[in-house]
Amino acid sequence: MTQGVLPFQYEVSAAACGMTALAGLPAYLDLAAVSGLTGAIRHHLKVGAERQQGWTDEQVIMSLVLLNLAGGDCVNDLKVLEGDEGFARVLRRVELHGQPRKERRVLERGLAKARRRVVPSPSAVFRYLGAFHHAEEEAKRVAGKAFIPAPSEALQGL
Repeated sequence: MTQGVLPFQYEVSAAACGMTALAGLPAYLDLAAVSGLTGAIRHHLKVGAERQQGWTDEQVIMSLVLLNLAGGDCVNDLKVLEGDEGFARVLRRVELHGQPRKERRVLERGLAKARRRVVPSPSAVFRYLGAFHHAEEEAKRVAGKAFIPAPSEALQGL
């Protein structure tokens, strides 16, 4: 690529080197584990199990937290997290953390053979977030007046 005004150049590498532009995010994964956030999500939220999305509550909520930390503006920006090869590799390793070695090796081989998403798709997240909507309370809203609806059961867990 041609040189711009500033004294640096971009280089294109054909080799898949696993680098990431999201290198600061794994520290937040550690923080979530150490602070008990991931355990609290597992304990208090049961939305993923009820809706059978294929994603655990922990995976969806942490994907949204990471998306927010990475500067995402909308759920469609999850594609950025998914598309970053190095960060996807880190997330795959985090999924395997805490599993017995034998099971971890079987899962690693399976992940290597078939490309699998590391974060939920935007459509899966939209369906998941729908569980937090409380339609009965929304029906009580009067146009032009301030209204704070009672939280749904899922929202209370959150």
